[in-house]
Amino acid sequence: MTGIHEQLCALLDREGASYRVIEHEPEGRTELIAQIRGNRIEQSIKSIVVQVRVSKKENIYCLANVPGDCRVDLEEIKRHFVAKGVGIASREKAETLTGCVIGAIPPFTFSDQLHLLVDPLVQENSEVVFNAGRLDRSIFMNLDDYIRIAKPQLVPIAQRG
Repeated sequence: MTGIHEQLCALLDREGASYRVIEHEPEGRTELIAQIRGNRIEQSIKSIVVQVRVSKKENIYCLANVPGDCRVDLEEIKRHFVAKGVGIASREKAETLTGCVIGAIPPFTFSDQLHLLVDPLVQENSEVVFNAGRLDRSIFMNLDDYIRIAKPQLVPIAQRG
């Protein structure tokens, strides 16, 4: 079975994206990996799987993506989906839905069970960077290519500071 890193690179190649992969020591924490890669933290995209309770019997999941210097605003996600409740998904559920360990999740989804949300603040950078399905690989990518290929829903879900 092909890993998420390989699927992601194949997708970017197929779509003619401007990107580069770098290898580095394994790290998934946003602040530390930005130092290792040498990028500005706000250039990083932080990806978090969120469980959204839309009714008593139905949950949906979204991959919430915000700049590295921000936190995900769960209340905004709740408002966006007009949900009963929201919370960070369990590690097991997040890893099952994304095919990645926590910290390695890229801001792309290969699952129809995962809604892709991106905060518009990500667009403050012409190039973005994120872990690429592995803790020891990152991708630097042209922002316009990211938006074109990932096709996220742009929703204000970030809290800065």
